[in-house]
Amino acid sequence: MNSLEWLDWPAPASVKACYTTRTGGFSHAPFDSFNLARHVGDSEAAVTANRQRLLELTGVPVCWLNQVHGTGVVPASPENIGADADAAYVCMPEMAAGVMTADCLPVFLCHRNGNQAAVVHAGWRGLLAGVIESTVNKCGGAGSDWIAYLGPAIGPAAFEVGAEVRQAYISANTVHEKAFQPLPTPGKYLADIYQLARQNLQQLGIGLIYGGQSCTVTESERFFSYRRDHTTGRMASLIWIE
Repeated sequence: MNSLEWLDWPAPASVKACYTTRTGGFSHAPFDSFNLARHVGDSEAAVTANRQRLLELTGVPVCWLNQVHGTGVVPASPENIGADADAAYVCMPEMAAGVMTADCLPVFLCHRNGNQAAVVHAGWRGLLAGVIESTVNKCGGAGSDWIAYLGPAIGPAAFEVGAEVRQAYISANTVHEKAFQPLPTPGKYLADIYQLARQNLQQLGIGLIYGGQSCTVTESERFFSYRRDHTTGRMASLIWIE
């Protein structure tokens, strides 16, 4: 299994995008083995070695963020490393924009002209709050100018939520009701975070949407999952311009 998986989408040749898997790194269980997060309890030496390996695989440094499940968007630059934000964008070949996930949804965005790209950390809170919309608005241009790719996240058969989450989404937009399926337990639903993201992207006028077939919870050999294991590592989703 590869440590990196490259996106299969019709992005311009100047745009490079990938996400990591859990394999091929230096961390020991339960962070085995390609954990890229420093905040989960893994050894500093292992994470440093894993980040160095990522640099060797991609050839580009990463603007790591302090993700807070909000709607903050920053340019990927050395001064924004560690910034409180949940999305980063690039418009020059300096650094990669990066987010870390282990069930939350990474959303890749690319302008058709190949001069702008972004990656978004979209958990259910950030998605509901409008982190995708904030990112597109920050970068500018019409929604029809953008294409999107939905990276690995918790799948629709594994994402159980309460009635309050469903109601919050429906209150924001009634179209979201289609993304929730009732479970036998009263007040419990299965949520399709991929469908919720597609709905938000389509509302912005983004019609070209790819990816969205993985499940971090069930694909245990391939991905970290916080919901499955609680104490675990994080994958990275990166996008940059060459």
